Amino acid sequence: MALVATAVEREAGRLTELDAAIGDADHGSNLQRGFRAVTTALAEEAPKNPGQVLVLAGRTLISTVGGASGPLYGTLLRRTGKTLGEAEQVDAGQLRDGLRTGVEAVAKLGGSAVGDKTMLDALVPAVDALAESFGAASDAAEQGALATVPLQARKGRASYLGERSIGHQDPGATSSALLIAALAEAAA
Repeated sequence: MALVATAVEREAGRLTELDAAIGDADHGSNLQRGFRAVTTALAEEAPKNPGQVLVLAGRTLISTVGGASGPLYGTLLRRTGKTLGEAEQVDAGQLRDGLRTGVEAVAKLGGSAVGDKTMLDALVPAVDALAESFGAASDAAEQGALATVPLQARKGRASYLGERSIGHQDPGATSSALLIAALAEAAA
């Protein structure tokens, strides 16, 4: 989570710029606030295992991040953490299964699928690529985020723009790629 927080701090301006084109220009600042709160919560509570870390992070994001990002990222992390349970250590297969459960929960909550120009466009290929390696997952997430540029948004605030959403990279897919890249960095 510390690596995600660092990446969000570094990329907050770019995320907000992407969101300004097709959203309400607050994605970067909202995630920045949320992951600062996650960093504080983790320092104060010191969870004992990976599942508890993710559940606390998800709960914190839900309570501190406005708009759809808080509930969506919070659901992703909480469901992943709950799937991991109380295991002291988690292998790549367990993490992949946990993330798949989290991603499925996000899809259900948002009523979206790959191709809708959402965070799922980065997360689904990343989880699929985790079977190969963390690096492959990071690459797949980045490619998924880039692949949102020619898409017309079908969900979220960007969908209100219709065809005008075409030609812009989705900020949620981009921030999801940052999360997966941080995971790959932590696993290296």
